[in-house]
Amino acid sequence: MTLSDDTRTLLQKWHDGDRAAIDALVARDLPWIREYVHSRLGPLLRARGETMDYVQDAVIQLLGYVPRFVTSDRDRFRALVARIVENHLRDAHDHHAAQKRAVAREQALPSDSVLDLDGPRKPVTQPGSAAARNERDAWVRLAIELLEPEDRQVVMLRQWHEFEFAEIGQRMGLSEDAARMRFQRALPKLARKLEGLRRGELE
Repeated sequence: MTLSDDTRTLLQKWHDGDRAAIDALVARDLPWIREYVHSRLGPLLRARGETMDYVQDAVIQLLGYVPRFVTSDRDRFRALVARIVENHLRDAHDHHAAQKRAVAREQALPSDSVLDLDGPRKPVTQPGSAAARNERDAWVRLAIELLEPEDRQVVMLRQWHEFEFAEIGQRMGLSEDAARMRFQRALPKLARKLEGLRRGELE
């Protein structure tokens, strides 16, 4: 079995409820993910001795929280998970640096959709069906996770938590108008990220 086949097979087994499959994925790629994330963290989190201990827990937790996906590409899987973990550790950085209350963890999407990241996506469900809406929401959620940290934060606070811009500004250290402007700037980036994902692009 090739590495590429191994990735897709393990992801599919995980989606089918096989806990051993997710454990195998984490054990296989955790060293690479840990090194990648560590190289991109700022000095505050790097100075915290337990930061890299967080990575393993974050990988396991996030794989059960983000929209479900499959890919045959081991490098693609690594890059996707590392980027999401990096974003969440940057959230931790912001929390520690500003001594603010952390944003509550979002709930996993109530969807049975599995996103295939290997190439252009052709719709397989009726546009008006609940499955189509769930699939659309899953693509949007994954695109949000891959935004730059500040863009991701403002979109999550507005779209998922439905906070007013005054509250968003307080949480992000911005004025209400600045928070609104940041959200408006983030939306086109989200649209481009979503289009790229549907073409099979992760960057």
